[in-house]
Amino acid sequence: MKSYKKIEDILKQHKKELAEKYKIKEIGIFGSYVRGEQKKRSDIDILVEYEELPDLLKFIELERYLEGLLKQKVDLVEKTGLRTQLKEKILKETVYI
Repeated sequence: MKSYKKIEDILKQHKKELAEKYKIKEIGIFGSYVRGEQKKRSDIDILVEYEELPDLLKFIELERYLEGLLKQKVDLVEKTGLRTQLKEKILKETVYI
């Protein structure tokens, strides 16, 4: 299980590449890792905002790419796709890289 700091460092190292290859405007971490409540089996919740929305295949490709980088299951969420009930909570706790 990776620490929040390690995840943040990995994402920072690849931020430029992610922006260029996947047209990502913003990327952040939310959920159990930000709250310090992660367990061994926790996935990493990542919020992204795109310059231009990708098609489904490109979205899945990014999720798999992040899982490869982080060597852990990733739950990738697009900012405009947040459900109204959860949006405020998620946006408040998201730490942007």
